[in-house]
Amino acid sequence: MSDPTGSPRDATGPAVTEHRIVVPASVPMVGLLGARDEFLRVVEEAFPGTSIHVRGNEITVTGEPAEVALVERLVDELVVVLRTGQPLSVEAIDRSIGMLRSSGFAATPADVLTFNILSSRGRTIRPKTLNQKRYVDAIDRHTIVFGIGPAGTGKTYLAVAKAVQALQSKAVTRIILTRPALEAGERLGFLPGTLYEKIDPYLRPLYDALHDMMDPDSIPRLMAAGTIEVAPLAYMRGRTLNDAFIILDEAQNTTPEQMKMFLTRLGFSSKMVVTGDVTQTDLPGGASSGLNEAQEVLAGVDDVSFLRLTSKDVVRHRLVSAIVDAYGRHDSARAVEGPPGRRGGRRPPQRR
Repeated sequence: MSDPTGSPRDATGPAVTEHRIVVPASVPMVGLLGARDEFLRVVEEAFPGTSIHVRGNEITVTGEPAEVALVERLVDELVVVLRTGQPLSVEAIDRSIGMLRSSGFAATPADVLTFNILSSRGRTIRPKTLNQKRYVDAIDRHTIVFGIGPAGTGKTYLAVAKAVQALQSKAVTRIILTRPALEAGERLGFLPGTLYEKIDPYLRPLYDALHDMMDPDSIPRLMAAGTIEVAPLAYMRGRTLNDAFIILDEAQNTTPEQMKMFLTRLGFSSKMVVTGDVTQTDLPGGASSGLNEAQEVLAGVDDVSFLRLTSKDVVRHRLVSAIVDAYGRHDSARAVEGPPGRRGGRRPPQRR
């Protein structure tokens, strides 16, 4: 039986279509399918309602029209990536499928996977999700950008990469990296060591990102010359920062007053990126977060952009997702059973 468009249909099931994809001869099938067809298996698992058969450089896909169209679009995007000379990976295919699933034909995974921000020390830094690409594009287009999202979404790492790129291209003359040293509070004077030894643990993530992107031997020289500055947020007060790429990290731990102070340090020919996770505020006494207030105060202000990343933009080892899911199931089961002291129906004796 066929529907009016000619797609075969059984008496009760949905329409089924078959499409043949011809892969260009210039693209090696092993690069597209993976060693021992590992990439093909990823696609088959992601589209369980389709049947995929490969013969030579032809791929035949059978299934529901919408799913077949997504598989065809996926293959087209992966072919574009391979034509740039960039190899594929299981993670790249997983992310491409996620982009197409969430955004359909509006997504262009090839543009994301082949967009190079910075090449350094034998590696290339590029966005890995559609939102990360939008984040990087926003930094190019706007003077002040807020990157808001959970840990692991690359918001700080990509911002540092853009800062290094701007310095290398001479778009700015210096990089300033700052974050609130909230854990130390007003107790820095009681910590052992010099000032830099005291604040180093709170700024270490920014140093680590720099070391990934620059020659480690050059960083002390650039810091001594003032070309790169890594300092607590309190050190920004009273300054005007011209010709600089300025990053405020962990901005959820700023007070509204600190956020206003920081944003008004903006000078001529400078760019600011503010990153933070509004769900991880550590301010004492229930104080309001400057990052939360900034979203309300600056909404609609010209040349200020807010880019929100989600858990779908977390880029980590694939096993991490399995670990998180396993702990989620464990916590759910424990919540159903009740607190440990109430299992088995007997309440443990209380200490007095």
